[in-house]
Amino acid sequence: MANDPTVTIINNANGSRHEYPLKFGSLGPGAIDISSLYRESGVFTYDPGFMATASCHSAITFIDGDQGVLLYRGYPIEQLAARASFLEVAYLLYYGELPDEKQLGEFEQIIMRHTMINENLKDFLDGFHYDAHPMAILCGVVGSLSAFYHDSIDVNNPRYREVSAHRLIAKLPTIAAASYKHYIGEPFMYPRNDLRYCANFLYMMFATPCADYEPSLIAEKALNLLFILHADHEQNASTSTVRLAGSSGANPFACIAAGIASLWGPAHGGANEAVLDMLTEIGHVDNVPKFIARAKDKDDSFRLMGFGHRVYKNYDPRAKIIREVCHQVLAELADNKNPLFDLALELERIALEDEYFVERKLYPNVDFYSGIIYQALGIPRSMFTVMFALARTVGWVSHWTEMMSDSALRIGRPRQIYHGSPPRDYVPISKR
Repeated sequence: MANDPTVTIINNANGSRHEYPLKFGSLGPGAIDISSLYRESGVFTYDPGFMATASCHSAITFIDGDQGVLLYRGYPIEQLAARASFLEVAYLLYYGELPDEKQLGEFEQIIMRHTMINENLKDFLDGFHYDAHPMAILCGVVGSLSAFYHDSIDVNNPRYREVSAHRLIAKLPTIAAASYKHYIGEPFMYPRNDLRYCANFLYMMFATPCADYEPSLIAEKALNLLFILHADHEQNASTSTVRLAGSSGANPFACIAAGIASLWGPAHGGANEAVLDMLTEIGHVDNVPKFIARAKDKDDSFRLMGFGHRVYKNYDPRAKIIREVCHQVLAELADNKNPLFDLALELERIALEDEYFVERKLYPNVDFYSGIIYQALGIPRSMFTVMFALARTVGWVSHWTEMMSDSALRIGRPRQIYHGSPPRDYVPISKR
């Protein structure tokens, strides 16, 4: 429109001027629409890591990193974490609104009907090496689902997209638990559809044919909270990977497998495991000042894990929530005598008072406490990133579905600044 705000970009190299629309969402900063930049000016933009690039429109999640705000479909994460179930949040993220009682009940029934996996997948699982990492199994099995459920992978059919989303949300706990059972050499446990989502996962993880297992309410509550906090986080590396894979028209199972592969990186999904490794290395509360000094020494390779965030320049709102739950879980499941938790509290206290960390806005993030809770629940470190993937699948399928229904969808095609050799002629091998 003629009255829409614009931004003028001046190319000082040749004096050309070009105007581009300035677009605004309902919250957050504006964005310059440079989709015609190359066509009009003959230059690209350069933005390593896409730190200042909006790659899409989305109505799912909003983050204000300066204020420490996280909203799912407009709802503050603090309210959802305190009051909602994970499947209630899953419905919200996928469909856009909180369900009423009837909608939630029907959604829960749909998800529970899809929890079983094809029996032939058990043979596929058995084909993995006995000590294969659970994330390797998860990535492989999820990618294979299109071979078992190829009846509904037409990405242009809205109903098929919905069915695939339901299957992924329902089957990820079953596959995740099966990957753990394979890893430790125990028999696979079928899902129990009489249990709630998180309780069912705990049952499949820890039950055996030899003994009954009933998940504790505090363990179920803690898992429900962790899953809500990890359900989505805007255009992070794994979500962007899902979107990029999906932009080519790839089936949803392949796209989610791509997201799992991206999440597996230690800079993304493996951070809570790195926090436990760091706390173990520090060893004792008395050693905290020494390691704080090491973290401030630019010539020392030691880094404080679980502090700071790519987006948040304030206290990660998820960390505040998870810190309190950590107290509750340890009080009931570990007699409140977890030395790593005591160490973490002291490390957090000193870091938040230290000018070095305050100036750099290095606050604890969600990974700082989540590993301690998982450990208290009996979940081994090899499964930490699997847990993250299980929760984040809800966000991934929501973003994938939103993208596939967007009329502006184009296959992703980032550009580059080429630094290779200029044109040269082929030389026969005898003359090289």
